[in-house]
Amino acid sequence: MARKLTGGPLVVASHNMGKIREINALIVPFGLEARSAGDLGLPEPEETGATFVENALIKARAAAEASGLPALADDSGLAVSALEGAPGVFSARWAGPEKDFTRAMEKINTLLTGSADRSACFACALALAWPDGHVETFEGRVDGMLVWPIRGKHGFGYDPIFQPEGHSITFGEMASEAKQAISHRARAFAKMVDACLKP
Repeated sequence: MARKLTGGPLVVASHNMGKIREINALIVPFGLEARSAGDLGLPEPEETGATFVENALIKARAAAEASGLPALADDSGLAVSALEGAPGVFSARWAGPEKDFTRAMEKINTLLTGSADRSACFACALALAWPDGHVETFEGRVDGMLVWPIRGKHGFGYDPIFQPEGHSITFGEMASEAKQAISHRARAFAKMVDACLKP
């Protein structure tokens, strides 16, 4: 049995405002109050994991320990089939210290020059940690293909080049509610809801 999370403050272990907004919209209906790691002045731990789950656990445990509150961390990214899963856990780092995702998207497109395989997926791991060390983890993914040129101004990160399966527009062209309904983060969150938030 997974541990239940009752209402109250929940630290969202991220300094990425786009990610925080998405997670906050998902948790508000369950009586949880999001507090970002940035607002609490928590440092960003070094993400040394080889997988999304490992990195999510590093961030959630650090935030729970530092704040004394339950903490939720997400580690997610884009995995491109023809690039053997890259950028994967390095998705944010491909954007550089300036977090220039336009440059990161251009890099991917250049690396895919001449490749007929444009398949990719967005993967997400959520880690929910309590100050006593207990953790729960959940994963979600959405498959699709990469398009070029960049399309859309919504979302963040690699959204403007990712077209999910069964859709003719990119995440960057979708309204936030439409993306929320099918995203990798929403799928992981649905598993967390079933395990930890439903009575």
